[in-house]
Amino acid sequence: MFGFAPPEVIKTEVFATVPQELRAKDGGPAGPNTKSKAGSFLEGPSFDRDGNLYVTDIPNGRVFRIDPKGEFSLIAKYDGEPNGLKIHRDGRILIADHFHGIMELDPNSGEVKPFWGHRLKERFKGPNDLVFASNGDLFFTDQGATGLHDPTGRVYRLTASGDLSCIIDTVPSPNGIILNKSENTIFVAATRAAAVWIVPLTSNGGVNRAGIFANLPSSGPDGMAADLHGHVAVAHPGMGIVWLYNRRGIPVARVESCTGAMVTNVAYGGRDNRWLYITESETGTVLRAEMPVAGRLMYSHM
Repeated sequence: MFGFAPPEVIKTEVFATVPQELRAKDGGPAGPNTKSKAGSFLEGPSFDRDGNLYVTDIPNGRVFRIDPKGEFSLIAKYDGEPNGLKIHRDGRILIADHFHGIMELDPNSGEVKPFWGHRLKERFKGPNDLVFASNGDLFFTDQGATGLHDPTGRVYRLTASGDLSCIIDTVPSPNGIILNKSENTIFVAATRAAAVWIVPLTSNGGVNRAGIFANLPSSGPDGMAADLHGHVAVAHPGMGIVWLYNRRGIPVARVESCTGAMVTNVAYGGRDNRWLYITESETGTVLRAEMPVAGRLMYSHM
C-alpha cells in the first residue's frame, strides 16, 4: 500500500548432490560444528580455472571436487575441520580449518599440511573463511566460539611476503569475508550480531571507522560473494535464502533454496561467471541460480 518494491525473487536448481557412497553414516564426529543428517556438512565453495568446484565437509574433514557435470570426487580426508576454501592464482588451495588454523591442500596428491597455525605463539581461536587480494595478500576470519557474550573475534591479514597482522579484534563471531572492488574495504559476516560489517582499510593496513553494512532478520549471515556491480550476495543459513544487497546495503534480490534451509556459502561460476553456486548443508546439495550480473573474479587477471 506504500508502493515499496520487494526484493526480486530468484529461483534455484540443484546442480549436484553428495552421492550416497560419500555420505558418512554417523554424520561425522562430535565437535563445535553440528553433525548433519545428510552425512556431510558442505561449505567453502571455490572454483578452479578448469571450472571444477571445490567444497569442504566440515565434520568429516573432507574436501570434494565437483566437475562441471556435477560429479563428486573425494580429494582429501584428514583429521581436521575444514571450512572456508580459496584457490590462489598459482593453484595452491588454502583452507580455513577451525581446529588447525590455515591449511594447504595439494589437489593432485590430496595432502593437507599446515600453512599458518598461530600468531606470536598464540593459537588461533578457530578460522572460518578467507579471501585473497589481487596482490596475493590473504584475509581470514578467526571466529572460534565468539559471540555477543565475547565479541573478540578477529580478522587477520597475511601479506604475500609473510607478515601476519590482526586488523580488527572486536567482531562477534566473524564468518564470511570478501573485499570490495577497490580492495580498500572488507565486508565481514558478524554471525552472532546478525549483521554484515563494513570495514574500511587505511593505507598503513589499519581499520578506519568500521560500521554495519546490512542487518539480517533473525539468524546471522555466513559466506559471501560479490559481483561486478558491487552487489554483495550473503548466505543466510536457517532461512534458506541468499540475500543480494546493492552497494548501499539495500536488499534488491532474494535467492531462494529449492531444497533445505541451511545455505552456508556461495561462489560465482559457470557460464560467463553468471551463476551463483550455493552450498546447502541440510540435504548435502549444491544449488545454483542464474544471476543478473556476473560475479567478480578473485584475481582480475586470471
